[in-house]
Amino acid sequence: MDGEKMLTSDGVFEEFWEGFRFPDYFGWNWNALLDCLRDLHWRPADRYLTVISNSGRLLSGAPDEREIFFKTLHRVAMEWANPHGKPGGKGVPFNLLLFCDSEEVEGLRGDVERCITV
Repeated sequence: MDGEKMLTSDGVFEEFWEGFRFPDYFGWNWNALLDCLRDLHWRPADRYLTVISNSGRLLSGAPDEREIFFKTLHRVAMEWANPHGKPGGKGVPFNLLLFCDSEEVEGLRGDVERCITV
């Protein structure tokens, strides 16, 4: 996925809809993104890796929603990691890999850490 295409929440939803091939019933909002990523029955796998290039631009047009994005993805990862109800009683890794310019690393790291601190 490309952070340049994810400047707003609509861009995020579009990239995830295309990348994960969400069903037509996807609701184009944060709750719908959470629901679809927690399900993924149409894309079964023993692990998931979401790669976002240009991640320093991610939601730069809507910085207040960047926290919602990272909290949503963190919640998805935690739910997939929980072995309860998963095939074979094993958690499924759901990881996010962010590529950015070196001068954006610290700011991006800070944003992620603030959002996933429990």
